[in-house]
Amino acid sequence: MPPTPKRVAIIGGGISGLSAALRVHELAAKQQRDVQITLFESSDRLGGVLHTERIGDYLVEHAADMWITNKPEGVWLCEKLGLADRLIPTNAQFRKSLVLRNGRAHPVPEGFQLMVPEQAWPMLRSSILSWRGKLRLMAEFCVPARRDGADESLADFVRRRCGREAFERLVQPLVGGIYTADPERLSLLATLPRFIEMEQQHGSLIRGALRQSRTKSSGTSGARYGLFVSLPNGIEELVSALISRVAQFADIRCGFKVRVMRSANITRSVGEGGVTIQAESPLALANASGWSIDGETLEHFDAVILAVPSYVAASLLKEGCPTLSAELNRIEYASTVVVASGHKLDNIEHPLEAFGLVVPHIEQRQVLAVSFTSRKFPGRAPDGRVLLRTFVGGALQPELCKLDDKAVLDLVRRELHDLLGVRGEPDFAIPFRHTRAMPQYHIGHLELVSQIRAATAKCSGLALAGNYLTGVGIPDSIASGEAAAAQVMSDPL
Repeated sequence: MPPTPKRVAIIGGGISGLSAALRVHELAAKQQRDVQITLFESSDRLGGVLHTERIGDYLVEHAADMWITNKPEGVWLCEKLGLADRLIPTNAQFRKSLVLRNGRAHPVPEGFQLMVPEQAWPMLRSSILSWRGKLRLMAEFCVPARRDGADESLADFVRRRCGREAFERLVQPLVGGIYTADPERLSLLATLPRFIEMEQQHGSLIRGALRQSRTKSSGTSGARYGLFVSLPNGIEELVSALISRVAQFADIRCGFKVRVMRSANITRSVGEGGVTIQAESPLALANASGWSIDGETLEHFDAVILAVPSYVAASLLKEGCPTLSAELNRIEYASTVVVASGHKLDNIEHPLEAFGLVVPHIEQRQVLAVSFTSRKFPGRAPDGRVLLRTFVGGALQPELCKLDDKAVLDLVRRELHDLLGVRGEPDFAIPFRHTRAMPQYHIGHLELVSQIRAATAKCSGLALAGNYLTGVGIPDSIASGEAAAAQVMSDPL
């Protein structure tokens, strides 16, 4: 009699859940095991926050518009899906950032990498910092290194090494544009550990950056834009290819909201029990999968991967794994509103010769950043037009996310006029709301993740995936899903 197939449930159809499904399938083939994969998604579409939309002749991203390649998981996934030859780099012509000072946009000095200059002269010529601020930054050479490896907030670390002005005028807006976080609480160890390593190895960030710059030349400012890529049809091209591949072997159930998970025996020995999912299916779309849409269903699985936000996972595990649920609930999230708008270039005074503008909190404006999205990649806007994406809210201005759509659009219109000289009616302006979408990596985050992993290990047959664990980017999310797949496939159940 053939062995019973191992039944694996994946809850969450974002990039982490889809990546987990593909990896489970790959590992099953490698191990020559029969596995049945069921993927549950509560909404009527897969891909999570990653979504590309065509609005007229514009190609608009709802969330991320590119990913970094020094974390290879995104490129590896493209290779698996036959997309590697379609990857496109950022436009070298505009590969720099702007930062606001006293209401005016200034270029980030060439070679300035998030918190440290790789070149002295561009920094000294910059008008972003006062001479006092520049001298304090250059004095970073002389600041004693802290070598205990303890976690420290971004704000404390940068003020200690580079001075208050460099933190407020450069580092806070540049890093804030990545994590939408409160820098007084943001864990440097969990987000930017390479700067801690530079301090410990070289005794100085500038000394370490100068040594690194002798072996490479970035030619960029702000983020390392030369390392970023996308696809001609946007992030949706990656998501669609991944969905098509997963649909070949998995039972995908959209519109299926999982309500609770119960383990048959949380502390069972290997080979016993399993995990039961109790769920409801509110959308008629579920009828295509051949299961009831009128009431509740109970299904049994040998293993479950939770690829949902930590607070959703916490609610599902409240009864079955209360300790793990409590740990997951400790992770906080920030919300943002992204306003995408299309404009005639003739209606904008600023030349937009960059990838975007970041806004220091000290400027007391009502936007975090403006991305000049069509300057990054071709095909995002028609000729003579530009696509902007304006970011509102985050951890430092959460009240702005509570405004209604009209108020947000009015706010963004005023800010774009003041900051970039945008006038006239846009071709379109649409707000995309990302409520509780960005996990906050507060001081002690890595210790919390360690506790979450320890609690998960006590719930046999369960694995977690998502951007709240070890990284918020697309490659991080892919890696998280693949790691969860490896975990459940190492269980002999």
